Amino acid sequence: MQRLGFIHDMMDVKVLILFVTSRSGYPMTCQEIYELCYQDDCLSYFDVCTAIPEMVKSGHLRTLEGERYEITEKGKETGTLTEDSIAFTVKQRAENAVARFNRQMRRSSFVKTQVIPRANGDYSVILSLDDEAGNLMTLELVAPDQRQAVRLSRLFEKKAEAVYSLTMAELLDDEDSLED
Repeated sequence: MQRLGFIHDMMDVKVLILFVTSRSGYPMTCQEIYELCYQDDCLSYFDVCTAIPEMVKSGHLRTLEGERYEITEKGKETGTLTEDSIAFTVKQRAENAVARFNRQMRRSSFVKTQVIPRANGDYSVILSLDDEAGNLMTLELVAPDQRQAVRLSRLFEKKAEAVYSLTMAELLDDEDSLED
């Protein structure tokens, strides 16, 4: 029975991994590589888990701390030569997935949260928002329990820009009335 799709053998898996890792601006876990490569129903998680150690051994990928992987110069050269063999639709979906991944990783590098237990039993939640130039805002809130502290932290990660914008608008709105 003929297999449909782009992935037919381990070489196709490796070519797709090289394509994805060459376009990622960040090191990735095996799971992240799989998620970005999964643009074809013929790809399995086990194929990716088999291919990555082989690619590390061949020098196309390198292992970083935290079980993360990045492409090497050898991998970039090989990827450039082989990426034309990837089906157009798979290539387009993979590029879009990598672009979303890069945006998410870039944003997460600017939004930081920290939950710190305090001596009296409540929790400090330190929230910060940065940009390319440095820190824009650091805010410390106190939460009565760990559950609420974690919730504040997660919600800030989703809405950091809105919190910053609202704070700036509110403070600057009052400044206009002071100038009169």
